[in-house]
Amino acid sequence: MASFWLRRVTAATVTASIMFDVSCHAAGPETLPSALARAYKVNPQLNSQRAIVRQTDEGVPQALSGYRPRISAGAQVGEQFTSQQNRIGGASLTSTATTQPRNVGITAQQTLFNGFQTANSTRAAESSVLAARETLRVIEQTVLLDAATAYMNVLRDGAIVGVQRSNVRVLGETLRQTRDRFKLGEVTRTDVSQAEAQLAAGQSQLLLSDANLTTSKAIYRRVIGSQPGELAPAAPVDRLAPRTVGAAVAEGIARNPSVTAAMYGVDVAQLQVKIAEGALYPVVTLEGNLLKSYDVQPGISEQFTASVVGRVSVPIYQGGAEYATIRQSKELLGQRRLDLATTRDQARATVVQAWSQQEAAKTQIQAAQVQVRASEVAFNGVREEAHSGQRTTLDVLNAQQALVNARVVLVTAKRDFVVASYALLAAVGRLSPQVLGLAVPAYDPMVHYQQVRDAWIGVRTPDGR
Repeated sequence: MASFWLRRVTAATVTASIMFDVSCHAAGPETLPSALARAYKVNPQLNSQRAIVRQTDEGVPQALSGYRPRISAGAQVGEQFTSQQNRIGGASLTSTATTQPRNVGITAQQTLFNGFQTANSTRAAESSVLAARETLRVIEQTVLLDAATAYMNVLRDGAIVGVQRSNVRVLGETLRQTRDRFKLGEVTRTDVSQAEAQLAAGQSQLLLSDANLTTSKAIYRRVIGSQPGELAPAAPVDRLAPRTVGAAVAEGIARNPSVTAAMYGVDVAQLQVKIAEGALYPVVTLEGNLLKSYDVQPGISEQFTASVVGRVSVPIYQGGAEYATIRQSKELLGQRRLDLATTRDQARATVVQAWSQQEAAKTQIQAAQVQVRASEVAFNGVREEAHSGQRTTLDVLNAQQALVNARVVLVTAKRDFVVASYALLAAVGRLSPQVLGLAVPAYDPMVHYQQVRDAWIGVRTPDGR
């Protein structure tokens, strides 16, 4: 009976040990690139940021409106009563009249000079658009990294659940066989209690693994937009990253979208200083008026007036608000420069951290593979020794549990390597659909920008809303 029990334990152990490899090499309908493509297309956080970029685009035509004339039309109608008294010689003559004055007119005003505020506002709006695009890149990378992490978490947790479920089956069979042997007097009550304790521990680990898998699936649904089904294995993308940590740091400082967004933020702040200083310059405007009037006064039935007037307004003192605004803008510029330095330091640290995690994951995979091989050898040795009576049932179960733990460590290390490779791509600014070769059209913010930049009129958005 003991040899039969050992054969059952061996078969269940082998099943548990190879389950992860089978799950990783089985072709599934969902792959990591397809999941990333779906997240890139439907993720609400990413689509929200795209809408923010389109909102920012409208700041450019708003600034360009300073170059364009302002035209308004007006009309007026009413009733007017006039009483007039004239003295002729010693006599007083009173005359009255009632008229209905009406007029229509049009006024056009063109700013000729306003201290370069329009030009600087336009450049500031364009820099804001560029900053918004870089922020969009940040969100794109965040969503893609979150999607890759969610995918690998489901894959890892699903494999761990399979390993733990097989482990529970092994422990259940062990407990049953141990009770049978106890009835025959081959083992003691202590052996039965040990088997019961290990089975309870295995069931607890299975429940925890199931809970982790359920959580990972919920996160997958939130990030990628669909419930995960069967997932295909995923490979790391370290081949797309720089070859050395020095090159990765240099590229991260130069291309990380958080850094470039901060650089455009400095440009906007510099232009805001110039805009504020423009309030101290004279303002030159040209105004034209056309007015057609009827029944202006008794005796005048119609009157037409046309005028062109040039105005120059020179600010002398306006309470000091403009000076405070200039000082405030300069302080904001200093803050933006400090923010840029901070962002560069953060980018450097993020690259180094991602690089270290990737290299550590590689080493951990190698160590875990050695651990798995050694655990397999140890398990086979303990099994043979138990067959010859040199080892106990508990020794076999402990060796089997060590093998299961080693395989869980290997599963986790493989997941960490893939996620770290994506994190490194994000740190250096390369995590994009184009670099990954995703089968999804890349969102081009230039399309909307060109559609609205020179639009003079219209309330509908380019998509027809």
